[in-house]
Amino acid sequence: MRIAILDDDSNLLELACTILDASGHTCHPFTSGKEMLHQLRCESYDMLILDWQVPDLSGKEVLQWVREKLSTTIPVLFMTSRSGEEDIVEGLAAGADDYMIKPIRRGELVARVQALLRRAYPTQTTPEIEQHGPYKFETRAARVSLHDAPIEMTQKEFDLALLLFRNLGRPLSRAYILEAVWSRDIDIPSRTMDTHISRVRSKLELRPENGYRLAPVYSYGYRLEQVIAE
Repeated sequence: MRIAILDDDSNLLELACTILDASGHTCHPFTSGKEMLHQLRCESYDMLILDWQVPDLSGKEVLQWVREKLSTTIPVLFMTSRSGEEDIVEGLAAGADDYMIKPIRRGELVARVQALLRRAYPTQTTPEIEQHGPYKFETRAARVSLHDAPIEMTQKEFDLALLLFRNLGRPLSRAYILEAVWSRDIDIPSRTMDTHISRVRSKLELRPENGYRLAPVYSYGYRLEQVIAE
């Protein structure tokens, strides 16, 4: 999962990212609230971890912007030294999903992050078969069918298609898709993603008559939308 973390303590930030990277996540560190807000406008993340007290823009202010402008569902964990009951209540009331008191404890951080991600993205843990309208994905065999008719796809095409369906209605940035499908191989040509998007759209027949539309999001990435027949 792609996790953005805000903290003005560079040592703590490095420690948190080391822990999360070792747990299989991709951590994107920020020491400035304004810098994080700028990046949130052009990138997709699966989760945010926010320090309460950051000099230029507090974690609470970032959270308020996220809930108002970006998403009401993206999981947010406050990680702060403020341990009073009134502080915890205030953080949760502002829209945080959980609250962790410093200093960081490796096991606790991993457990809280995993719990929030399981709750926010339950389909990510479903095994074997996923049904999305007329599309059936056999995740272990990397096979997909439309109205029970099998569709020939490469592994990358399958991974891309499954990523889009698991994030139905959510705009995904190009960087997010790149990390999710091509892992850390970020040296691929820029047209490679667009070519795969085109192939997925064509092979899966992502048209309104099948209930879905794969649309570009200008200067951002792509979004798979469900189309309701009138």
